[in-house]
Formats: sequence, C-alpha cells, structure tokens
Amino acid sequence: MAEVAFDILLLLFVAAFIAGFIDSIAGGGGLIAIPALLMAGLPPLETLGTAKLQALFGSGSATLAYSRRGLVDYKVILPMAGLSAAGAVCGALVATILPTDVLQTALPVVLIVIAVYFALKPNVGAVEQVPRMTGFAFGATVVPTIGFYDGIFGPGTGSFFMLAFVALMGAGLLKATAHTKVLNFASNLAGFLVFMVSGVVFWKIGLLMGVGQFLGAQAGSKLAMKNGAKIIRPLLVCSCIAMAVKLLLDPANPVRIMLAL
Repeated sequence: MAEVAFDILLLLFVAAFIAGFIDSIAGGGGLIAIPALLMAGLPPLETLGTAKLQALFGSGSATLAYSRRGLVDYKVILPMAGLSAAGAVCGALVATILPTDVLQTALPVVLIVIAVYFALKPNVGAVEQVPRMTGFAFGATVVPTIGFYDGIFGPGTGSFFMLAFVALMGAGLLKATAHTKVLNFASNLAGFLVFMVSGVVFWKIGLLMGVGQFLGAQAGSKLAMKNGAKIIRPLLVCSCIAMAVKLLLDPANPVRIMLAL
C-alpha cells in the first residue's frame, strides 16, 4: 500500500477516538472505524485485519478502566472470555467460505429489536435481577455464539453481549457493560490473531488508530461509570438504531437489493 497522507492519518485517528468512546459504552464502534479504513483506501480483507488490531486497544482500555473500579468479576468472566475467543477463532476461519447475505439481511432487524427492547423497558438494567439461566449454561452457549458472530461478521457484538447479560443473566447495565468489554476484548484478540497469521494487518495504521481507540475508550468508560444507566441506555438505543440504518443504507445490503427489484 502507498504511503498514507498525514491528513488521512489524522482523520483515522479521530475516527478511532470516536469509535473507542462509543464502543466503550454501547458498542458499535466498528461501524465507524471500518468505513474510515475503507475510505482511506485499504482493501476489504486488510480493513478487517487492521480494524481488529485497533479495536484491541479500545476494548482493552475499557476493560482496564472498568477493572480499576472493581466492576469486573474475573472468576466468573475469564472462563467466558476463553469461550468468546474460541468462538471468534471459529468465526474468523469460517468467514472466508460462508456467504454473509443472511447476516447482512438479519442484522438490521436484530439491532432494531435490541433498541426497542431497551427503549420500551426504561427500568431494565437499572438494578440487578434474578438470572434466567446459570452462568455455566450462559458461558457454554450464548458467549461462544456471540464470539463466533464477532469473528465472522462483527458489527453490534458489544450490543449483543450487553443484551444477553441484562436479559439472561440479570446484570445491571453498568456491570453488563464492564463484562461485555472483557468478552469483546477476548473475541477481538482471537480474531486479530487469525488475521495476523494471514498477513492482512497494516501495522502502522492499526497502531495509530489504536492510540485513538485507547484514549476514546478511557473517556467513554469514565463517562459511563459516572452516569451509569442514564448515559448507557440512551446511547445503546441510539447506537443500535444508527448501526441498523447504516447497514440498510449500504447499496450492497440484500434488503436494498430485494427492494430495488
């Protein structure tokens, strides 16, 4: 790839900061970082690999911030993180052979459902509730499934983890956000390693954006810890709707193609 101009690098840094800020609270940062990388001229596969590298800094930064506040129960979350990583590795490997039309069609609908769920249940996640399934069952089924999705496709992974923690494990929104970042970091790391072995990572761009991600995630996580559900819920709803609209506006989305026929 040719040398990237300074102004493009600056825009990528800013995009990464914004992506890290949003992702640390509600998820969805990939839909800011990935288009920015494509606009910078990176090929699609290299875009995914480089996006995973810079995302590591954001999810890692948020994990560190939430951990310092004692919001992460590592005895519970570390085994789940391993399963999230295993799912992501499988997903990244399958991504090279599986058509993504089904995911592209279903994802906007799922994101809208998540947004409606949190919008219409104003008290959900405000306090912890009784879990609807055991931690073992949750870790063995839900976590690797979402991790697999992160490896094969990616957008909205953080939102899916948060919904799962709140709806199935009865977690409060702040704790759900903290644990989501750990699982997201694990799936990001696993996916990145697959792309790194494949040689499709632009290190200079990825590391530069990683700095932006780290700083953005620190700012976002501090805001979330200060305001709790008051900031997490509306940003989660807006993030899901924005992701759904972004995907539906893509001319290559199967839904757009079907409507055009």
